[in-house]
Amino acid sequence: MNKKYFFFDIDGTLAVGRPGNQYIPESTKVALKKLKEQGHFLAIATGRSYAMAYDHMKELGFENMVSDGGNGITIANKLINIIPLDYEKCIALIDECKEKDFIWAFSPDNKTRRLAPDNRFYDFTHDVYMDTVVEKDVNPRDYDEIYKVYIACYAPREEELETLKELPWCRFHEEYLFVEPGDKSIGIKAMVDYFGGDYRDVVVFGDEKNDLSMFSNEWTSIAMGNAIDELKEKASYVTSNAEDDGIYNACKHFGWI
Repeated sequence: MNKKYFFFDIDGTLAVGRPGNQYIPESTKVALKKLKEQGHFLAIATGRSYAMAYDHMKELGFENMVSDGGNGITIANKLINIIPLDYEKCIALIDECKEKDFIWAFSPDNKTRRLAPDNRFYDFTHDVYMDTVVEKDVNPRDYDEIYKVYIACYAPREEELETLKELPWCRFHEEYLFVEPGDKSIGIKAMVDYFGGDYRDVVVFGDEKNDLSMFSNEWTSIAMGNAIDELKEKASYVTSNAEDDGIYNACKHFGWI
């Protein structure tokens, strides 16, 4: 059997349960152990930033990771590269937020924080996903790079922002949206290229909208039984729910374990 390159989304795929009370099913642990024993390559593929995902990667027993929505690469616990967002487009978006009185914050570096010009972001969202550091009248132009922008508003008010249409973004929370890289396939290809591998040997597992970008006809794409319908339609194969031995059953079905 050719060496396969496996990439797993975290929430709803590897880990099940509610945030703060998540666990990896025993059958998934068994499958991962057997895949390693067979000599396959295993990695996480997440939209989270490297700083927010590294400890989680270690807790899950992985050494390799595509992070930052496809823009970050970690191999053997070493960060290889992170590509920031388009700087000028982010500046234009923040300028428009100021003009139209949208609440905003941004991440200028690879740290577990976001910078905000006042208390409004936290007061509106009460979000503790990462630290919101208030720097009065902070100017994003004082920083060389921007990795994420956060806009606090209820849908569909974001449709008022013309510059937002030029950037990748997603909404995981009712109170705010993330402007962040959104193509995990970029990081997957970069990682496989690093090893001189063949895209046909790639296998991806996912369940949500932010996994659509890595479901490609260039490789094998497996949707969990609990996945959204749109992802299942793009999948090479649909397995059982994550908590019902989904990863194990798929690996068994294809003869990888």
